[in-house]
Amino acid sequence: MKINALSIPFIITFCMISCTFSTGNPDQEQKTNDPSTKLFAVEIYDSSALEIISPDARIELLANGFLWSEGPLWLDELQSLIFSDVPANKIYIWNEKDSLGVYLEPSGHTDAENINSGEGSNGLMLDMNKQLLLCQHGDRRIARMDAPLTAPQATFTTIADNFSDKTFNSPNDFVADQNGNIYFTDPPYGRPENKTGEIGFNGVFKVSTEQQVTLLTDTLTWPNGIALSLDQKTLYINQSDRNNPVLYSYEITADGLLTNGRILFDFISLSKTFKGLPDGLKVHRSGNIFATGPGGVHLISPDGKHLAAVKTGKATANCAFDTEQEYLYMTTTDMLLRVRLRQNQQ
Repeated sequence: MKINALSIPFIITFCMISCTFSTGNPDQEQKTNDPSTKLFAVEIYDSSALEIISPDARIELLANGFLWSEGPLWLDELQSLIFSDVPANKIYIWNEKDSLGVYLEPSGHTDAENINSGEGSNGLMLDMNKQLLLCQHGDRRIARMDAPLTAPQATFTTIADNFSDKTFNSPNDFVADQNGNIYFTDPPYGRPENKTGEIGFNGVFKVSTEQQVTLLTDTLTWPNGIALSLDQKTLYINQSDRNNPVLYSYEITADGLLTNGRILFDFISLSKTFKGLPDGLKVHRSGNIFATGPGGVHLISPDGKHLAAVKTGKATANCAFDTEQEYLYMTTTDMLLRVRLRQNQQ
């Protein structure tokens, strides 16, 4: 999802600068200063969720002061989490040892004249060779960083930037299957006034390992977060439409196309009470889905049952696990959060 950097009050921008270069522990320094922490809670709606998360699990504020935090990704090689700040055109890095720092700048709109465009990277993931892939709003493409994870540089190779010779809107989020094919969403959040560009629709696409782009559907109004089921037979897509905020489920055919789309979970009632819309999502090793939505991150079963919620008090853009799924990390408006998960679930 994308917001306009010009709409952010100056005090938040100042906080971002002061927090970024803090040498202390952000969790300890800022917990007592941010009133949003009083809204943190874990709510259990079905007993099966107790195998995954405790109602007493503490939601930790790791850092704050960002413009719109997005795209969290755990890098096992660095024992660190990286994430986008879309309007800042940066990727940050956080770990237990060094706290917070800038990992990559610019991240989504390259060339010197674009560094302050407000159109940075969004979704992040690693390819099969453990190289960083980025959804780049400003450059309107999916790209690969041409540098090792340990020495990041803002040099990129385009993976896909158009369909039928028409430039994408602003690739938002993506997921790769076990063969390296990439499924991604292309809403207009990185476009002026969030209006669809020359491509003419908001689509969901697949990029093959040969970089062939296939349109999977153009029927969703605001396709956003995307994830695969554990058996890779189902594709989940969150739709960030204020009038129809839902999580869709599609069956994947043998040739990688989509069929039998249906609404798996409807967020409309929650959207009338809580901040935020359906956005990023990840599939837990249990097969259940951690999907951002109104109020925070919601735990939803593969058959659409609402199992639990991690209440953040703010619009939450995305989430990610570490390698062992010990923690769920959450990018929540101007904050980076995490909550511990239970480890006895197999």
